[in-house]
Amino acid sequence: MYLYGLEFYMTFKDLGLAEPILKALQDEGYTKPTPIQEQAIPILLKRKDLLGVAQTGTGKTAAFGIPILHHLYEGISLSQNKRKVKALVVTPTRELAIQIGDSFTAYGRYTGLKSTVIFGGVKQGKQVNALKAGVDIIIATPGRLLDLMNQGYISFRDLDYVVLDEADQMLDMGFIHDIKKIIAKLPPKRQSLFFSATMPKSIVELSRKMLGEFERVTIKPEQATAEKVEQGVYFVSKSNKPKLLVHLLEKRPEDSVLVFSRTKHGANKIVKKLAQADIKSAAIHGNKSQTARQKALGAFKDGTLKVLVATDIAARGIDVDDLALVINFDLPNVSETYVHRIGRTGRANASGIAMSFCMAEERAYLKDIEKLIKQQVPRLGDHPYMDEASEQEPQPRKPNNRSSSRNQNQNRNRNRNRNRNSNKNRGRNDSNSSN
Repeated sequence: MYLYGLEFYMTFKDLGLAEPILKALQDEGYTKPTPIQEQAIPILLKRKDLLGVAQTGTGKTAAFGIPILHHLYEGISLSQNKRKVKALVVTPTRELAIQIGDSFTAYGRYTGLKSTVIFGGVKQGKQVNALKAGVDIIIATPGRLLDLMNQGYISFRDLDYVVLDEADQMLDMGFIHDIKKIIAKLPPKRQSLFFSATMPKSIVELSRKMLGEFERVTIKPEQATAEKVEQGVYFVSKSNKPKLLVHLLEKRPEDSVLVFSRTKHGANKIVKKLAQADIKSAAIHGNKSQTARQKALGAFKDGTLKVLVATDIAARGIDVDDLALVINFDLPNVSETYVHRIGRTGRANASGIAMSFCMAEERAYLKDIEKLIKQQVPRLGDHPYMDEASEQEPQPRKPNNRSSSRNQNQNRNRNRNRNRNSNKNRGRNDSNSSN
Protein backbone atom coordinates (compact mmCIF):
# COMPACT_ATOMS: atom_id res chain seq x y z
CA MET A 1 0.00 0.00 0.00
CA TYR A 2 1.04 3.57 -0.71
CA LEU A 3 0.68 6.62 1.50
CA TYR A 4 -1.08 9.40 -0.40
CA GLY A 5 -1.50 12.54 1.71
CA LEU A 6 -2.74 11.08 5.00
CA GLU A 7 -4.53 8.08 3.46
CA PHE A 8 -3.30 4.65 2.41
CA TYR A 9 -4.44 3.35 -0.95
CA MET A 10 -4.23 -0.18 -2.32
CA THR A 11 -2.33 -1.21 -5.45
CA PHE A 12 -2.84 -4.27 -7.65
CA LYS A 13 0.41 -5.68 -6.24
CA ASP A 14 -1.15 -5.68 -2.76
CA LEU A 15 -3.85 -8.10 -4.00
CA GLY A 16 -1.32 -10.92 -4.40
CA LEU A 17 -1.85 -11.45 -8.12
CA ALA A 18 0.37 -13.62 -10.30
CA GLU A 19 3.40 -11.81 -11.71
CA PRO A 20 2.45 -12.16 -15.43
CA ILE A 21 -0.90 -10.49 -14.71
CA LEU A 22 0.75 -7.67 -12.75
CA LYS A 23 3.11 -7.12 -15.68
CA ALA A 24 0.17 -6.90 -18.10
CA LEU A 25 -1.69 -4.48 -15.83
CA GLN A 26 1.41 -2.32 -15.69
CA ASP A 27 1.50 -2.30 -19.50
CA GLU A 28 -2.12 -1.10 -19.45
CA GLY A 29 -1.24 1.71 -17.04
CA TYR A 30 -3.25 0.22 -14.17
CA THR A 31 -1.88 0.93 -10.70
CA LYS A 32 -4.72 1.62 -8.28
CA PRO A 33 -7.87 -0.58 -8.37
CA THR A 34 -11.25 1.10 -8.75
CA PRO A 35 -13.70 0.60 -5.83
CA ILE A 36 -15.46 -2.38 -7.48
CA GLN A 37 -12.07 -3.98 -8.21
CA GLU A 38 -10.69 -3.31 -4.73
CA GLN A 39 -13.70 -4.93 -3.07
CA ALA A 40 -14.51 -7.72 -5.54
CA ILE A 41 -11.06 -9.14 -6.39
CA PRO A 42 -10.14 -10.27 -2.83
CA ILE A 43 -13.51 -12.05 -2.54
CA LEU A 44 -13.07 -13.77 -5.89
CA LEU A 45 -9.50 -14.80 -5.11
CA LYS A 46 -11.02 -16.75 -2.19
CA ARG A 47 -13.22 -18.57 -4.76
CA LYS A 48 -16.47 -17.26 -3.30
CA ASP A 49 -19.59 -16.53 -5.37
CA LEU A 50 -20.29 -12.84 -5.85
CA LEU A 51 -23.17 -10.54 -6.66
CA GLY A 52 -21.68 -7.24 -7.86
CA VAL A 53 -23.73 -4.08 -8.38
CA ALA A 54 -21.97 -1.12 -9.97
CA GLN A 55 -22.71 1.44 -12.64
CA THR A 56 -21.24 1.25 -16.11
CA GLY A 57 -17.67 2.54 -16.51
CA THR A 58 -16.52 1.54 -13.01
CA GLY A 59 -14.15 -1.25 -14.08
CA LYS A 60 -16.34 -4.33 -13.72
CA THR A 61 -14.59 -6.30 -16.48
CA ALA A 62 -11.24 -6.15 -14.70
CA ALA A 63 -13.00 -6.91 -11.39
CA PHE A 64 -14.02 -10.36 -12.60
CA GLY A 65 -11.47 -10.92 -15.37
CA ILE A 66 -8.32 -10.50 -13.31
CA PRO A 67 -9.12 -13.08 -10.60
CA ILE A 68 -10.30 -15.62 -13.20
CA LEU A 69 -7.04 -15.26 -15.11
CA HIS A 70 -5.09 -15.55 -11.84
CA HIS A 71 -6.81 -18.82 -10.89
CA LEU A 72 -6.43 -20.29 -14.37
CA TYR A 73 -2.76 -19.35 -14.57
CA GLU A 74 -2.06 -20.85 -11.15
CA GLY A 75 -3.99 -24.06 -11.80
CA ILE A 76 -3.86 -25.04 -15.46
CA SER A 77 -1.09 -27.02 -17.11
CA LEU A 78 -0.48 -25.20 -20.38
CA SER A 79 1.37 -28.19 -21.77
CA GLN A 80 -1.80 -30.30 -21.89
CA ASN A 81 -2.65 -31.66 -25.35
CA LYS A 82 -6.21 -30.37 -25.36
CA ARG A 83 -7.33 -27.20 -23.62
CA LYS A 84 -10.64 -27.49 -21.83
CA VAL A 85 -13.12 -24.69 -21.26
CA LYS A 86 -12.62 -23.58 -17.66
CA ALA A 87 -14.30 -20.16 -17.66
CA LEU A 88 -17.41 -18.71 -19.30
CA VAL A 89 -18.52 -15.08 -19.52
CA VAL A 90 -22.04 -14.43 -20.84
CA THR A 91 -22.94 -10.89 -21.92
CA PRO A 92 -25.84 -9.35 -23.86
CA THR A 93 -24.30 -7.82 -27.01
CA ARG A 94 -21.61 -8.70 -29.51
CA GLU A 95 -19.87 -5.34 -29.03
CA LEU A 96 -19.64 -5.93 -25.30
CA ALA A 97 -18.48 -9.52 -25.84
CA ILE A 98 -15.69 -8.29 -28.13
CA GLN A 99 -14.71 -5.59 -25.63
CA ILE A 100 -14.52 -8.14 -22.79
CA GLY A 101 -12.53 -10.47 -25.03
CA ASP A 102 -10.04 -7.68 -25.73
CA SER A 103 -9.70 -7.08 -21.99
CA PHE A 104 -9.01 -10.76 -21.25
CA THR A 105 -6.41 -10.79 -24.02
CA ALA A 106 -4.73 -7.67 -22.60
CA TYR A 107 -4.73 -8.78 -18.95
CA GLY A 108 -3.66 -12.33 -19.82
CA ARG A 109 -1.09 -11.60 -22.53
CA TYR A 110 1.79 -13.11 -20.49
CA THR A 111 -0.12 -16.07 -19.04
CA GLY A 112 -0.32 -18.31 -22.12
CA LEU A 113 -4.08 -18.66 -21.65
CA LYS A 114 -6.34 -18.67 -24.71
CA SER A 115 -9.79 -17.13 -25.00
CA THR A 116 -12.32 -16.76 -27.80
CA VAL A 117 -15.40 -14.65 -28.41
CA ILE A 118 -18.67 -16.14 -29.65
CA PHE A 119 -21.60 -14.10 -30.98
CA GLY A 120 -24.31 -14.23 -33.62
CA GLY A 121 -24.76 -12.21 -36.78
CA VAL A 122 -21.77 -13.84 -38.50
CA LYS A 123 -21.02 -17.29 -39.90
CA GLN A 124 -20.02 -19.72 -37.19
CA GLY A 125 -17.07 -21.31 -39.04
CA LYS A 126 -14.23 -19.30 -37.46
CA GLN A 127 -15.76 -19.61 -34.00
CA VAL A 128 -16.14 -23.37 -34.36
CA ASN A 129 -12.52 -23.69 -35.54
CA ALA A 130 -11.33 -21.75 -32.48
CA LEU A 131 -13.31 -24.07 -30.20
CA LYS A 132 -11.90 -27.16 -31.94
CA ALA A 133 -8.35 -25.84 -31.48
CA GLY A 134 -9.03 -25.56 -27.73
CA VAL A 135 -9.64 -22.55 -25.49
CA ASP A 136 -9.54 -21.87 -21.76
CA ILE A 137 -12.07 -19.02 -21.71
CA ILE A 138 -15.25 -18.35 -23.70
CA ILE A 139 -16.88 -14.93 -23.85
CA ALA A 140 -20.28 -15.25 -25.51
CA THR A 141 -23.71 -13.82 -26.22
CA PRO A 142 -26.56 -16.14 -25.15
CA GLY A 143 -28.11 -17.05 -28.52
CA ARG A 144 -25.01 -18.20 -30.39
CA LEU A 145 -23.62 -19.87 -27.24
CA LEU A 146 -26.76 -21.97 -26.82
CA ASP A 147 -26.74 -22.80 -30.54
CA LEU A 148 -23.16 -24.11 -30.48
CA MET A 149 -23.85 -26.00 -27.25
CA ASN A 150 -26.79 -27.74 -28.91
CA GLN A 151 -24.59 -28.63 -31.90
CA GLY A 152 -22.13 -30.31 -29.55
CA TYR A 153 -19.21 -27.94 -30.12
CA ILE A 154 -19.01 -26.81 -26.49
CA SER A 155 -18.69 -28.90 -23.34
CA PHE A 156 -18.74 -27.45 -19.84
CA ARG A 157 -17.74 -30.64 -18.02
CA ASP A 158 -14.55 -28.98 -16.76
CA LEU A 159 -15.97 -25.51 -16.15
CA ASP A 160 -14.87 -23.83 -12.93
CA TYR A 161 -15.93 -20.18 -13.40
CA VAL A 162 -19.02 -18.53 -14.89
CA VAL A 163 -19.83 -14.82 -15.15
CA LEU A 164 -23.18 -13.28 -16.03
CA ASP A 165 -22.33 -9.69 -17.01
CA GLU A 166 -24.78 -6.80 -17.54
CA ALA A 167 -27.53 -9.06 -16.23
CA ASP A 168 -30.18 -6.33 -16.16
CA GLN A 169 -29.64 -5.57 -19.84
CA MET A 170 -29.71 -9.29 -20.61
CA LEU A 171 -33.17 -9.58 -19.10
CA ASP A 172 -34.37 -6.39 -20.78
CA MET A 173 -33.41 -7.90 -24.14
CA GLY A 174 -35.45 -11.05 -23.48
CA PHE A 175 -32.60 -13.50 -22.86
CA ILE A 176 -34.02 -14.88 -19.62
CA HIS A 177 -35.04 -18.26 -21.12
CA ASP A 178 -31.68 -18.70 -22.88
CA ILE A 179 -29.85 -17.85 -19.65
CA LYS A 180 -31.83 -20.44 -17.68
CA LYS A 181 -31.07 -23.10 -20.33
CA ILE A 182 -27.35 -22.28 -20.21
CA ILE A 183 -27.21 -22.34 -16.40
CA ALA A 184 -28.96 -25.74 -16.40
CA LYS A 185 -26.08 -27.17 -18.49
CA LEU A 186 -23.32 -25.97 -16.16
CA PRO A 187 -21.70 -28.18 -13.50
CA PRO A 188 -23.08 -27.45 -10.02
CA LYS A 189 -19.59 -27.18 -8.53
CA ARG A 190 -18.34 -23.86 -9.88
CA GLN A 191 -17.62 -20.28 -8.87
CA SER A 192 -20.42 -18.01 -10.07
CA LEU A 193 -20.19 -14.26 -10.59
CA PHE A 194 -23.20 -12.09 -11.25
CA PHE A 195 -22.74 -8.44 -12.28
CA SER A 196 -25.45 -5.89 -12.90
CA ALA A 197 -25.74 -2.09 -13.04
CA THR A 198 -29.20 -2.15 -11.44
CA MET A 199 -30.91 -4.61 -9.12
CA PRO A 200 -34.62 -5.01 -9.97
CA LYS A 201 -36.63 -7.85 -8.45
CA SER A 202 -36.16 -10.10 -11.51
CA ILE A 203 -32.37 -9.82 -11.17
CA VAL A 204 -32.48 -10.70 -7.46
CA GLU A 205 -34.56 -13.82 -8.21
CA LEU A 206 -32.21 -14.96 -10.99
CA SER A 207 -29.11 -14.37 -8.86
CA ARG A 208 -30.51 -16.61 -6.13
CA LYS A 209 -30.95 -19.42 -8.65
CA MET A 210 -27.47 -18.99 -10.09
CA LEU A 211 -25.40 -18.30 -6.98
CA GLY A 212 -24.65 -20.45 -3.95
CA GLU A 213 -23.65 -18.79 -0.67
CA PHE A 214 -22.51 -15.51 -2.11
CA GLU A 215 -20.87 -12.28 -1.06
CA ARG A 216 -22.29 -8.98 -2.25
CA VAL A 217 -20.48 -5.82 -3.35
CA THR A 218 -22.47 -2.68 -4.10
CA ILE A 219 -20.72 0.46 -5.30
CA LYS A 220 -22.59 3.71 -4.73
CA PRO A 221 -26.09 2.53 -5.66
CA GLU A 222 -27.48 5.95 -4.75
CA GLN A 223 -25.08 7.72 -7.12
CA ALA A 224 -26.98 7.39 -10.37
CA THR A 225 -24.57 9.33 -12.60
CA ALA A 226 -20.84 9.51 -13.04
CA GLU A 227 -19.45 12.21 -10.77
CA LYS A 228 -17.12 13.62 -13.42
CA VAL A 229 -19.72 13.92 -16.18
CA GLU A 230 -20.92 17.47 -16.79
CA GLN A 231 -24.58 17.34 -17.81
CA GLY A 232 -26.91 19.76 -19.57
CA VAL A 233 -30.15 19.85 -21.56
CA TYR A 234 -31.17 21.95 -24.56
CA PHE A 235 -34.84 22.63 -25.22
CA VAL A 236 -35.45 22.32 -28.94
CA SER A 237 -38.28 21.33 -31.28
CA LYS A 238 -38.18 18.01 -33.10
CA SER A 239 -37.60 19.66 -36.49
CA ASN A 240 -34.66 21.68 -35.15
CA LYS A 241 -32.83 18.82 -33.44
CA PRO A 242 -30.68 18.00 -36.53
CA LYS A 243 -29.79 21.68 -36.95
CA LEU A 244 -28.75 21.97 -33.30
CA LEU A 245 -26.66 18.80 -33.60
CA VAL A 246 -24.82 20.19 -36.63
CA HIS A 247 -24.33 23.49 -34.78
CA LEU A 248 -22.74 21.75 -31.77
CA LEU A 249 -20.56 19.41 -33.83
CA GLU A 250 -19.20 22.25 -35.95
CA LYS A 251 -18.06 23.94 -32.73
CA ARG A 252 -16.14 20.78 -31.64
CA PRO A 253 -14.61 19.35 -34.84
CA GLU A 254 -11.73 17.60 -33.05
CA ASP A 255 -13.77 15.85 -30.35
CA SER A 256 -15.02 12.27 -30.42
CA VAL A 257 -18.80 12.43 -30.04
CA LEU A 258 -21.25 9.59 -29.40
CA VAL A 259 -24.83 10.43 -30.41
CA PHE A 260 -27.71 8.36 -29.06
CA SER A 261 -30.85 7.69 -31.06
CA ARG A 262 -33.90 5.91 -29.65
CA THR A 263 -34.50 3.93 -32.87
CA LYS A 264 -32.51 2.29 -35.66
CA HIS A 265 -34.37 4.30 -38.30
CA GLY A 266 -33.64 7.47 -36.35
CA ALA A 267 -29.92 6.66 -36.23
CA ASN A 268 -29.78 6.25 -40.01
CA LYS A 269 -31.67 9.52 -40.44
CA ILE A 270 -29.19 11.39 -38.22
CA VAL A 271 -26.23 10.10 -40.26
CA LYS A 272 -27.97 11.27 -43.45
CA LYS A 273 -28.62 14.75 -42.01
CA LEU A 274 -25.01 15.08 -40.88
CA ALA A 275 -23.75 14.03 -44.32
CA GLN A 276 -25.78 16.86 -45.84
CA ALA A 277 -23.80 19.22 -43.58
CA ASP A 278 -20.48 17.59 -44.65
CA ILE A 279 -20.01 15.93 -41.26
CA LYS A 280 -18.78 12.36 -41.52
CA SER A 281 -20.48 9.88 -39.18
CA ALA A 282 -21.60 6.26 -39.01
CA ALA A 283 -24.43 4.39 -37.32
CA ILE A 284 -24.33 1.13 -35.39
CA HIS A 285 -27.50 -0.76 -34.50
CA GLY A 286 -29.09 -4.19 -34.73
CA ASN A 287 -29.84 -3.98 -38.45
CA LYS A 288 -26.21 -3.33 -39.38
CA SER A 289 -24.00 -6.28 -40.25
CA GLN A 290 -21.37 -7.29 -37.77
CA THR A 291 -18.66 -6.28 -40.24
CA ALA A 292 -20.16 -2.80 -40.65
CA ARG A 293 -20.57 -2.38 -36.90
CA GLN A 294 -17.00 -3.40 -36.15
CA LYS A 295 -15.62 -1.22 -38.94
CA ALA A 296 -17.48 1.83 -37.62
CA LEU A 297 -16.54 1.12 -34.02
CA GLY A 298 -12.90 0.52 -34.94
CA ALA A 299 -12.72 3.82 -36.83
CA PHE A 300 -14.32 5.61 -33.89
CA LYS A 301 -11.87 4.12 -31.40
CA ASP A 302 -8.79 4.94 -33.47
CA GLY A 303 -9.99 8.50 -34.08
CA THR A 304 -10.44 8.38 -37.84
CA LEU A 305 -14.21 8.74 -37.29
CA LYS A 306 -15.22 11.53 -34.92
CA VAL A 307 -19.01 11.01 -34.74
CA LEU A 308 -20.72 7.72 -34.02
CA VAL A 309 -24.53 7.39 -33.87
CA ALA A 310 -25.82 4.43 -31.86
CA THR A 311 -28.91 2.85 -30.39
CA ASP A 312 -28.81 1.78 -26.75
CA ILE A 313 -28.34 -1.95 -27.34
CA ALA A 314 -25.39 -1.43 -29.70
CA ALA A 315 -23.78 1.13 -27.39
CA ARG A 316 -23.24 -1.27 -24.47
CA GLY A 317 -19.93 -2.37 -25.99
CA ILE A 318 -18.54 1.08 -26.70
CA ASP A 319 -15.58 1.84 -24.45
CA VAL A 320 -13.50 4.76 -25.70
CA ASP A 321 -10.96 6.23 -23.27
CA ASP A 322 -10.98 9.75 -24.70
CA LEU A 323 -14.68 10.12 -25.48
CA ALA A 324 -15.25 13.83 -24.93
CA LEU A 325 -18.97 14.19 -25.49
CA VAL A 326 -22.20 12.19 -25.39
CA ILE A 327 -25.29 13.72 -27.02
CA ASN A 328 -28.75 12.34 -26.32
CA PHE A 329 -30.43 13.28 -29.59
CA ASP A 330 -33.51 11.53 -28.19
CA LEU A 331 -34.12 11.34 -24.47
CA PRO A 332 -34.64 7.72 -23.40
CA ASN A 333 -38.06 6.71 -22.09
CA VAL A 334 -36.38 4.51 -19.46
CA SER A 335 -34.56 6.63 -16.88
CA GLU A 336 -31.84 4.07 -16.12
CA THR A 337 -30.87 4.10 -19.79
CA TYR A 338 -29.84 7.74 -19.42
CA VAL A 339 -27.33 6.70 -16.75
CA HIS A 340 -25.81 4.05 -19.02
CA ARG A 341 -25.61 6.48 -21.91
CA ILE A 342 -23.77 9.26 -20.11
CA GLY A 343 -21.52 6.63 -18.51
CA ARG A 344 -19.90 6.15 -21.92
CA THR A 345 -17.96 9.36 -21.17
CA GLY A 346 -16.17 10.25 -17.94
CA ARG A 347 -14.82 6.71 -17.64
CA ALA A 348 -12.01 5.76 -15.28
CA ASN A 349 -10.34 9.02 -14.22
CA ALA A 350 -11.40 11.06 -17.23
CA SER A 351 -13.93 13.86 -17.28
CA GLY A 352 -16.71 14.13 -19.82
CA ILE A 353 -19.73 16.05 -21.03
CA ALA A 354 -23.24 14.76 -21.69
CA MET A 355 -25.76 16.98 -23.49
CA SER A 356 -29.40 16.13 -24.11
CA PHE A 357 -31.99 17.46 -26.54
CA CYS A 358 -35.50 17.76 -25.14
CA MET A 359 -38.60 18.58 -27.15
CA ALA A 360 -42.00 19.27 -25.59
CA GLU A 361 -43.12 15.63 -25.86
CA GLU A 362 -40.04 14.49 -23.91
CA ARG A 363 -40.54 16.67 -20.85
CA ALA A 364 -42.01 13.74 -18.91
CA TYR A 365 -38.87 11.67 -19.67
CA LEU A 366 -36.66 14.48 -18.38
CA LYS A 367 -38.70 14.70 -15.19
CA ASP A 368 -38.31 10.94 -14.58
CA ILE A 369 -34.56 11.13 -15.21
CA GLU A 370 -34.13 13.97 -12.73
CA LYS A 371 -36.13 12.02 -10.17
CA LEU A 372 -33.81 9.03 -10.61
CA ILE A 373 -30.53 10.97 -10.43
CA LYS A 374 -31.88 13.19 -7.64
CA GLN A 375 -30.79 16.40 -9.27
CA GLN A 376 -31.93 18.80 -11.95
CA VAL A 377 -30.08 18.58 -15.24
CA PRO A 378 -28.79 22.11 -15.88
CA ARG A 379 -30.73 24.00 -18.55
CA LEU A 380 -28.55 25.16 -21.44
CA GLY A 381 -29.62 28.23 -23.37
CA ASP A 382 -27.96 30.47 -25.90
CA HIS A 383 -28.36 28.48 -29.08
CA PRO A 384 -29.97 29.55 -32.36
CA TYR A 385 -32.80 26.99 -32.20
CA MET A 386 -34.32 27.67 -28.80
CA ASP A 387 -37.79 26.20 -28.33
CA GLU A 388 -39.41 28.62 -25.93
CA ALA A 389 -42.56 26.53 -25.64
CA SER A 390 -40.53 23.54 -24.48
CA GLU A 391 -38.33 25.60 -22.18
CA GLN A 392 -41.18 27.01 -20.13
CA GLU A 393 -42.51 24.97 -17.24
CA PRO A 394 -46.09 23.78 -17.86
CA GLN A 395 -48.62 26.39 -16.73
CA PRO A 396 -51.85 25.50 -14.89
CA ARG A 397 -54.68 24.96 -17.35
CA LYS A 398 -57.10 27.88 -17.46
CA PRO A 399 -60.76 26.97 -16.90
CA ASN A 400 -62.79 27.42 -20.07
CA ASN A 401 -66.27 26.19 -19.19
CA ARG A 402 -69.31 28.43 -19.21
CA SER A 403 -69.78 28.51 -15.45
CA SER A 404 -66.23 29.73 -14.90
CA SER A 405 -66.72 32.41 -17.58
CA ARG A 406 -69.97 33.45 -15.91
CA ASN A 407 -68.22 33.67 -12.54
CA GLN A 408 -65.43 35.74 -14.06
CA ASN A 409 -68.00 38.17 -15.58
CA GLN A 410 -69.86 38.42 -12.28
CA ASN A 411 -66.63 39.19 -10.42
CA ARG A 412 -65.73 41.77 -13.06
CA ASN A 413 -69.16 43.48 -12.67
CA ARG A 414 -68.86 43.51 -8.87
CA ASN A 415 -65.45 45.20 -9.15
CA ARG A 416 -66.91 47.83 -11.52
CA ASN A 417 -69.76 48.54 -9.05
CA ARG A 418 -67.32 48.82 -6.17
CA ASN A 419 -65.19 51.26 -8.14
CA ARG A 420 -68.27 53.30 -9.17
CA ASN A 421 -69.54 53.52 -5.57
CA SER A 422 -66.12 54.42 -4.22
CA ASN A 423 -65.84 57.21 -6.82
CA LYS A 424 -69.26 58.61 -5.80
CA ASN A 425 -68.31 58.62 -2.13
CA ARG A 426 -64.97 60.22 -2.94
CA GLY A 427 -66.85 62.96 -4.85
CA ARG A 428 -69.14 63.69 -1.90
CA ASN A 429 -66.23 63.85 0.48
CA ASP A 430 -64.36 66.24 -1.83
CA SER A 431 -67.45 68.44 -2.06
CA ASN A 432 -67.91 68.53 1.73
CA SER A 433 -64.26 69.30 2.33
CA SER A 434 -64.28 72.22 -0.15
CA ASN A 435 -67.37 73.69 1.53
